[in-house]
Amino acid sequence: MPAATTMPPSSVQAAFDRAALDALIAEQDAIGLIAERRRVAFAAFESLALPDRRSELWMRTDLRLFKPGAWGLAATPAVPAVPEGLLAAAITSGESAVECFPEESCRPSAATRLAGRFASLDGHVVRNELDPAVAARGVLFGRAETVLAAAAQELEPHWFSVIDARSDYFAALHAAFHRASAVLYVPPGVKLVEPLHVLAAITAGGVDTSHILVVLGDGAEATLVTETTGGGAAGTAGGFHCGGTEIVVGRKAFLRMVNLQNWHTGVWHFARQKAMVHSGGRLQWTLGALGSRLSQVAQDVSLVGRDAEAQVNGVMFTEGRQHLVYNTLQHHEAPNCKSDLLYKGALQDRSRLVWRGMIKVDKAAQRTDGYQRNDNLMLSNESRADSIPGLEIEADDVRCTHGATSGRVDAEQVFYAQSRGLTADEAARLVVAGFFQQVFDRITIPAVREALARAVCSRIRRIS
Repeated sequence: MPAATTMPPSSVQAAFDRAALDALIAEQDAIGLIAERRRVAFAAFESLALPDRRSELWMRTDLRLFKPGAWGLAATPAVPAVPEGLLAAAITSGESAVECFPEESCRPSAATRLAGRFASLDGHVVRNELDPAVAARGVLFGRAETVLAAAAQELEPHWFSVIDARSDYFAALHAAFHRASAVLYVPPGVKLVEPLHVLAAITAGGVDTSHILVVLGDGAEATLVTETTGGGAAGTAGGFHCGGTEIVVGRKAFLRMVNLQNWHTGVWHFARQKAMVHSGGRLQWTLGALGSRLSQVAQDVSLVGRDAEAQVNGVMFTEGRQHLVYNTLQHHEAPNCKSDLLYKGALQDRSRLVWRGMIKVDKAAQRTDGYQRNDNLMLSNESRADSIPGLEIEADDVRCTHGATSGRVDAEQVFYAQSRGLTADEAARLVVAGFFQQVFDRITIPAVREALARAVCSRIRRIS
């Protein structure tokens, strides 16, 4: 793989205004498509205000302490170091990287390396690598401007067309000012065993607006692991992330997608993520939410072709005064599709989790099988979890169910563990690990499963 590139340090920022937009277009956008869609998004951005609590999706999010004028695009990275990432380190540590999809005959994989790596720091690309053997099979991966130019016909219809770039202030800001974005394109019939990795990192007080586009051709197969890291701790300058993810799974294609949000606890995190799954396609989407000061994330899956399937797994852990809001949508647009969502969260200190889930079934989507569940475990008396499942069904031949639970740790479980010689902290970690095991078992990438488990357990203190 080619050597990673680095840049000299600087902390200069340009505000999110027309001058910054023009400079960004002049600097990066040799492709007219990108510049055109930036300008359309900026026009919407100028007309939008920060979301307020009159909006149903934002009514549990307090933005009064968020100051838009305090943030802008960094001129160059503050430090030249190339960040590693929690999941990248786990995958390359020698463990198997990929297993089989549930209900499919398993085939072991000895993959212990990454087929490609892409990393950005404060909105600037610092690593852009792809295994030459993978590239020889027609796979394109890396800097968005380069990949879009190489496969314009396949990718232009999807670039900022999957997500709605004008849905709110943050979506429009991201679409206008995205930078250090990555694209993965896997041609029809190409199946990759080794995963690819994308990392977005910021320094304390840094800004990231990166975008990810994934397109799998018909019959293709791939694994993409994405994660975020860095920023400042609570009470410091923190940081600001405003990102987006677009996923297109072709007919009979299969994508394993992992998103780990691992910002430090002072970072403002806003993201819009959406996947479209075509006929016979399968998506396994795993989300981990561990960091940030405040998160507001929209995660949508649209099953647009007959017999499409999606499995969505969520692991969330909060502490301190963290406030995380996740809005999920399972949209069944075609018949005979299946979606299965399981989100589990654990909360300690005075943190708060909000999950709002919706299964929407169009009139044409007969014989839908949809399920969603959210369970929350309270580790302190001051924590709070809001679970709001919902169904919107227009078809008449469906099976759609949902459930949500929130509760305290069973004191008898802790007592039993302590009676066996464990300390109070060890007992708490054991109980929480058991609570998350159901969702961990659904993650078919062993290195990711074990890294998430370790990351959660390292944050657990005794139950209060």
